[in-house]
Amino acid sequence: MAAPMLRWCCPGRRFAFAWVGCGSCHRRGPPTGSTSNGKRGQSSVAQQPHFTAQKPREGEHEWAAVVGLEIHAQIASNSKLFSGSQVHFAAPPNSLVSFFDASLPGTLPVLNRRCVEAAVMTGLALDCHINRKSLFDRKHYFYADLPAGYQITQQRLPIAVNGSLAYSVCVGRKPSRMVTRTVRVKQIQLEQDSGKSLHDDLRSQTLIDLNRAEGQLRVDANISVHRPGEPLGVRTEVKNLNSARFLAKAIDYEIQRQINELENGGEILNETRSFDNRLGCTVPMRDKEGRQDYRFMPEPNLPPLLLYDSGSLPSGADPQQVINVDQLRERLPELPRVTRERLVRQYGMLPEHSCALLNEVGLLEFFQNVIKETRAEPKKVTSWVLNTFLGFLKQRNLAVSESPVTPSALAELLDLLDRKAISSSAAKQVFEELWRNDGKTPAQIVAEKKLELLQDPEALEQLCRSTLEAHPHVVMDLKRGNARAINKLIGLVRKATLGRADPTAIKEVLERQLSS
Repeated sequence: MAAPMLRWCCPGRRFAFAWVGCGSCHRRGPPTGSTSNGKRGQSSVAQQPHFTAQKPREGEHEWAAVVGLEIHAQIASNSKLFSGSQVHFAAPPNSLVSFFDASLPGTLPVLNRRCVEAAVMTGLALDCHINRKSLFDRKHYFYADLPAGYQITQQRLPIAVNGSLAYSVCVGRKPSRMVTRTVRVKQIQLEQDSGKSLHDDLRSQTLIDLNRAEGQLRVDANISVHRPGEPLGVRTEVKNLNSARFLAKAIDYEIQRQINELENGGEILNETRSFDNRLGCTVPMRDKEGRQDYRFMPEPNLPPLLLYDSGSLPSGADPQQVINVDQLRERLPELPRVTRERLVRQYGMLPEHSCALLNEVGLLEFFQNVIKETRAEPKKVTSWVLNTFLGFLKQRNLAVSESPVTPSALAELLDLLDRKAISSSAAKQVFEELWRNDGKTPAQIVAEKKLELLQDPEALEQLCRSTLEAHPHVVMDLKRGNARAINKLIGLVRKATLGRADPTAIKEVLERQLSS
């Protein structure tokens, strides 16, 4: 109850939509699934466009889909939005509830400074206009997990408006084909979170936990379809989606359901629905409320929220009692878009590689630490981090912070490879040994397993000559024009050296001996 929450809102956009054959993810056919009773969702905010643009086949009809997202993001704060109660995930039910959270008579809200700063910084990061004056409102509805009978939000004048977020996506099957998209952000607002309802079907009871509501991020998708050139269709709202995968599935299903309904002569109801991830379909919850149902009114116990910049700061103002937008702007970290551009410019990496480094928590820091400690080229480091290192993490479902291989160990391994002390295949073997986390360094593993490259050129010359003499049929095959036969000879020499010879060096020696 009264947990700090941000609501993002941005207008939906239109996208051409057309049915294609059954191989498409949006295929013809009636929607499947059954209806069920749903729990009340929570209002929230960020509307964002859904993608899909495919040319209709002959005889099929084109549609346009409009999708807006309302994103509820809980702020990382030590206390709640309007009370001093702590915020702690998975705390015992009702163990973090103040008198205000329980809506006892006479209790008043006190705005959390940290939450306001977080809202402003979010607005700045999303290129929003920060309103120097914003207002709080009461949104009235009656449900057990909202004991006051209203929710404190920002309906009329939110803290930030008119922003945008640019992002890159891969198109087609090749990851190198990336395009940039921009989504509009309508508004960001501070909002009180409700409690959580725990339904006990066996006892026919509903228990209420006023600590705070479920999860750290929830999304409501507002979806409608219409034919291009015609008025927008009736929208439905799919509530409380808590993963990107379920969000995509819910949007795809709901667009298909609405088009099927309209093409079969039905109508779309302005309703709230939920997504059943087991059945893969949306199900009705209730009729959609309108603004009049919530009876919005100004919050009488909270004055307007005033923000300042360095030029408008009142003289003699207590820094603890005012918020300076310019100071918060200076505290912003490097934004992801800027980081991606810097990585491409600084290290010459591909744009898709810069995106991959930022998409995994802690991976960019790991990469940068390796770069600091190795003499290997950045492109070589990028390849090892994104292919070998990240591949091992994914196979074992581990986070970067859980990796047994440290940046220093990988840097040392890449140095060995860079100065040709070991081969690429030996480096992969050393990495596997490092993953077992037995405390050994790459150099120790190389020495114990005798993986260092053969450094004696005379010995390599002799091994190559012996290989050519022992396999005249392969030599004859090569001379007849089979260029791939050289790989057979390289493999034979490497086998004779127990993998300790560099394939490139072997090839050079073999080609020289064959031409002499």
